[in-house]
Amino acid sequence: MKGIFWAIVASAMWGVSGTVLQFISQGQSIPASWFLSARTLGAGIVLILISLIFYGKETFTIFRSWREVGWLLAYGLLGLGANLMTFYMSVQTGNSAASTILQYLSPLFIVVGSLLFKHDRPLRSDLVAFAVAMIGVFLAITRGDVTRLSIPFDSLMWGIGSGLTAAFYVTLPRPLIKQYGHSPITVLGWGTLVAGVAFNLVHPVWVSMPPITTELVVSMSTVIIVGTIVPFALVLYSTRFAPSDVISIVDATQPVVTFILSIIFLSLKVSIAEIVGSALVILAIYLLQQGRRKVEPFRQ
Repeated sequence: MKGIFWAIVASAMWGVSGTVLQFISQGQSIPASWFLSARTLGAGIVLILISLIFYGKETFTIFRSWREVGWLLAYGLLGLGANLMTFYMSVQTGNSAASTILQYLSPLFIVVGSLLFKHDRPLRSDLVAFAVAMIGVFLAITRGDVTRLSIPFDSLMWGIGSGLTAAFYVTLPRPLIKQYGHSPITVLGWGTLVAGVAFNLVHPVWVSMPPITTELVVSMSTVIIVGTIVPFALVLYSTRFAPSDVISIVDATQPVVTFILSIIFLSLKVSIAEIVGSALVILAIYLLQQGRRKVEPFRQ
């Protein structure tokens, strides 16, 4: 229950952040490259400082072998950094509610990856969950009309990419935390800093800065603290108390919160088909995880 509680809190924070992210990306007209540079670099520095306060010199033990550095770079670039970029682009070109639903497909990508690369036999629950998820996504992005999309095509592609990279975000840091024993906050800090350095190589945060307004400062602070530092840390922390499949189920809090806030604050008009489709996606992930828990009760 402790792990479930913190995972729900983290998921709700991501739901709030997703709504604020749409306000930033569409209302403030901020270039994606600058926003990602500022967000990841700022959050990375703060997280490393927190790690130094709690763990001291152990913060740097992650660099003791090339294997650990390799996992860290993969996590920072292919997992965390790529996920933040694809989700932001999906929101900027579409809306946060649809983007969140597409990102929520990450557990399906994890299962598909295990089927392809580990040659596991698919479970019946896998096939049912996949079919339900596809129906849900179809309804959510077309509103039941096969002739048109409710979001732009590029937003759909970025959203699918965010689901795929979210799967990388979940799986890539596991060896660093479980095999090598590094603190989740330390792994998150270095991973975020790696992503921040990479984004700043493309667009340094001091180049072409947007006008600094009160709205920008408040919204950026919300995304960095409420949408990056705290929830990512809480999810990693919650894995100490609850299996990752259980955590994936309660992550359904995020799309629900995003939908509600988008309707209230962003005047998002949602059809019955979109609501049903989103509910089916959440149900599919539940069926997927429940089916696998019965077969692999001790899977972490």
